[in-house]
Parts: sequence; structure tokens; C-alpha cells
Amino acid sequence: MSEWTDNELAKIGAADELEITSFRNDGTTRAYTTIWVVGVGDELYVRSWHGRAAGWFRRALQRHAGRIQAGGVERDVIFEEPDENVRGAIDEAYLSKYGRYGNTYVQPMIDAEAAEATFRLVPR
Repeated sequence: MSEWTDNELAKIGAADELEITSFRNDGTTRAYTTIWVVGVGDELYVRSWHGRAAGWFRRALQRHAGRIQAGGVERDVIFEEPDENVRGAIDEAYLSKYGRYGNTYVQPMIDAEAAEATFRLVPR
């Protein structure tokens, strides 16, 4: 179950972009990367446009912990890879939220490569 407050879910879910970073081994953060975020129920998800090879995604896999900023909310998070059974709902959320940008930008976010590089954001 999500530990996000309703206010955090609303603010982050309404934000067009999210800033994400992972922690280094010494606990400091890296530079933020700007990505898209979607909400499905009371959970938040992000995907890597460039799949699992993207630098920010690879670094997040190393420690599974980082920080996000969006909609005036800043939180430390855990990066969890979701079950495959939520893929369809996440795809639909990307199409619904970002469809106005057209297939050039949205289609890569619902293709297999990006779907395999999805994190559920869990507040710490």
C-alpha cells in the first residue's frame, strides 16, 4: 500500500515533469534528471525513455534509493520494479496524461524497452 498522502499524489500526479536522482554510495545525490511521472491508483510510476541502458536508470538500480521533486513536493524514495500485471494500467496512464504530445513522444514510453525500465516510487 502507498504511503503517499493524497496531497502528494495530487501534486506529483498533476506535474508534467518530475526531477529524479539516485544516491551515491556515500549518501550524496547525483544531478537530477527530468522525466515523466504517472499515477495509477495510489501509486506513482516512472519509466526510462531509453530503457534500462539509460544512465539514471542504471544508477538507480545500484542502490534502489533516491530523491524526487515534482509539483512542489520533494521526497526521498525507494525505486521498486513493479509486477508485469500493472504494465497495461501504466501504459494507459502515459497515454492519457501525455497523449497531447503525440506518438513521437508517447509511443516510446509504452514500448517494451521503456516498460522494462519502470520503477514504482515508494516514499521513504
